[in-house]
Amino acid sequence: MAPSELPVPHPGRQLRAVLPAALDATGVTTSSADRDSARDRADLGLPEATSVCVVLIDGLGLRQLAERSGHAPFLRSRLPQTQTLSTTTPSTTATALTALGTGELGGATGMLGYSLLDPMSPSHRPSAVSLVGWRDTTLDPRTWQPRPTLAEQLREQRSEGGSMAVAQIGPAKFASSGLTLCAFRGMEYVAAESMSDRVEAAVRVLRGGTRVAYLYWSEVDHVGHAHGWRSTEWGEEVERVDAELAVLARRLPRGTLLLVTADHGMVDAGERIDVAEDPRLTAGVKLVAGEERFAHVYCQAGEAESVTARWRAVLGDRAQVLSRAELGASGLVGSDLSRLSVAGDLVAIPALGWGIVDSRSQPARALAMKGVHGGLSPEELEVPLLAELIS
Repeated sequence: MAPSELPVPHPGRQLRAVLPAALDATGVTTSSADRDSARDRADLGLPEATSVCVVLIDGLGLRQLAERSGHAPFLRSRLPQTQTLSTTTPSTTATALTALGTGELGGATGMLGYSLLDPMSPSHRPSAVSLVGWRDTTLDPRTWQPRPTLAEQLREQRSEGGSMAVAQIGPAKFASSGLTLCAFRGMEYVAAESMSDRVEAAVRVLRGGTRVAYLYWSEVDHVGHAHGWRSTEWGEEVERVDAELAVLARRLPRGTLLLVTADHGMVDAGERIDVAEDPRLTAGVKLVAGEERFAHVYCQAGEAESVTARWRAVLGDRAQVLSRAELGASGLVGSDLSRLSVAGDLVAIPALGWGIVDSRSQPARALAMKGVHGGLSPEELEVPLLAELIS
C-alpha cells in the first residue's frame, strides 16, 4: 500500500476530539488541530451538559469489547448507541493520551510512540527514552512536548475563586509523571488509588463544581499485555471495570454527560522478527525504538536511504516501511509536523500477525508480551465512544 493510500480518519472522528468536545458541551471553548471545539462537539454529536465525566479505559478497543461483551453488561447494553472513533498513529498510550489532553496529533507533540531516540544519549551508545516512564533520561517532558494542553488554554478562563474547569483523577504515582506533564499539565490532579476510590473522587469533584472530570483506568491494558485479551484474566478485569462504570453512572449528578472511551485496542502477539538476528536489518542501523507493532528505525549518518530500501526488500509484505518524510506526507500524524523530526529515519509497521523487535536493546518482558498494539489494524485503531446524559 502506497503512503497516500493509508487510511486517515477525519479529525473530528478521532480520540483527539473527545476532550475539546466535552469541554465545549459545558460552554468552555478551546481550539486544537486547527479546529475550534464547537466543530469537534458537532462531529461527535454531543449534547449540552452541566458537567462531563470522561472515562478512558486503557486498552479496551471497540472490537475487543464487542467480542467479549458478555463480561461487560453495562457497556454491552449500550453498544448499539456507541460510536466508533479512531485513536492515534501509533495506536499507543503515550501518543493517544497526549492527543486527548492537547487535542493535537503526534506530528505536533513529538509523542510518536512508546519510545524514541533520546537525543541526549551519547552518539557512541544511543538509547531510547520511554515516553510513558521517562526514566534514565535528562530530558524535560515539557520541552519535548511544547504544545499547550487544553488545561493550559483554560487558565485565563478560570474565574477568580471558581472551581477548576477540568480535573484529572488517577493513582498518585501518575500525578507528576512525565506523561502527565506532556498530556495534562495544568489540570488539577486528584489522587485516588482503587477503581471505587476513583469513582468516588469523580462524583465529588463534579458535585463541587468542576466542569469536566477525566478518570483514567489502566488495569485492562496491563492484564492484556500479560495474558492476552482473550484470556480469563482479561475478562475478569473487564468485569471489574464494567461494574464500577455502572456505579459511576448511578451516582453522577443529574445533567452530567458520561463519556467512556479508550486509547487503543489490542491484538495477539504474532511471529516476531528479531532485528538482532538478521544482519541485513542491523546494517546501517544505530537504534530500533517504538514498539513491535510500530518500530522507529534510526540510521547511521548517510545510511537512511539504503536502510529503507533494504528493510523493504527483507520485510516484503510483512510490514509497511515508510521514510520519515512519507510518514509526514501520509497524514497519519496530522498536518502539523513541527515535531516530526524526533521520529525514526524510517518506520516499520507490521501486518497483522507480525511484530518487529530488537533483542539487543529491548527488555525480556517486552519480548514476552502476549497482547500488543501500536499498529494500523482496525483491531488496534478502533475505540468506543459511549455518550450518555444522566437524567
